[in-house]
Amino acid sequence: MLSPGSGFRGAYCAVVVASSLWGLAHAQNDTGTIEPDGTVVVPSFSLPPSIYLSDPAKASLPRQPTDQEAGMLQALASGKVSELRKRMPELMGARTRHLVDLYPVTMRTTTIAGVPAVYATPVKAIPAANRRKILLNLPGGGFVMGEAGSTGMVESIPLAALAQVEIVSITYRQAPETTFPAASEDVAIVYRELLKTYKPEDIAIFGCSAGGLLAAESMAWFDKEKLPRPAALGIFCASADARWGGDSRAYARPFAALPPRATSPRNYFADADLDNPLASPVLAPQVLQRFPPTLLITASRAMEMSATINTHRELVKAGVEADLHLWDGLGHAFFYNIDLPESREAFDVMTRFFQKHLQLAR
Repeated sequence: MLSPGSGFRGAYCAVVVASSLWGLAHAQNDTGTIEPDGTVVVPSFSLPPSIYLSDPAKASLPRQPTDQEAGMLQALASGKVSELRKRMPELMGARTRHLVDLYPVTMRTTTIAGVPAVYATPVKAIPAANRRKILLNLPGGGFVMGEAGSTGMVESIPLAALAQVEIVSITYRQAPETTFPAASEDVAIVYRELLKTYKPEDIAIFGCSAGGLLAAESMAWFDKEKLPRPAALGIFCASADARWGGDSRAYARPFAALPPRATSPRNYFADADLDNPLASPVLAPQVLQRFPPTLLITASRAMEMSATINTHRELVKAGVEADLHLWDGLGHAFFYNIDLPESREAFDVMTRFFQKHLQLAR
């Protein structure tokens, strides 16, 4: 007599056996392989646009492979990185003007303790309570092409207008002129200067890509220098891990129709120990537990996704208030295309997060 559920179990086992036999019969033609260390060699397959993308996002997906890493390596090989970096405001001028049309701000170029900086100030009158607050933006650019008045404005302009608060972006030292930890030192220099005017609970720090990693590294640097922590932290399109590891590091290039690359160019981290908590704070729980509330943003086809998810996991384990937002089907720094509905969603998430933790008036 069959026991309850045994018929189901028998049928299930029969399906498993049949499936296994079918798989063995077709293994040579239809499957990849798994190597002794667990490495999976993936068979060729098609990756359609995610069903969760908006129509504009689907339309914006690349139609030709574009290797951004190769472009950065070419810039470094040219020996003209410094000149190119200075031209970034000109090269990104049309994008910046479009951003200002959508999110009216004024921009002011200056220096803070010798570090080049650009302020983005909402055209609309800033609420009185918000005038005592400020956001510090660390722009992306692979620790090579980050520039306050160009890549920095991609986030600063929309966020300043939406959150009704002033944002200052800086051009920290980068490769090839300098290496780690020069950028962390520059952030600390600027932060010390801001502390002369603002209370730490009235300052938030964020960055995208290299700037997101630098934002995390800056928390470790502040901890070393015994500086007070800011009110909030934004790690966007990045993690607290300079190793940029995990599954997405392996699949992001193939997902973009590019050949895999085993290692990433070191550039700024050329001589650095990536296991050093000042480079990869995620490896030091005692450092992470002193992070302020942190917002992490990434996407499923982005190289950093795995490292971002792991950073969120480690922050939660360390007892830090951490929010993770992940958009399916998009790639690295997707919100650089401000016209996507998903980009507006991302900026709304950023706005609400900083409104909450900086106690911004609305």
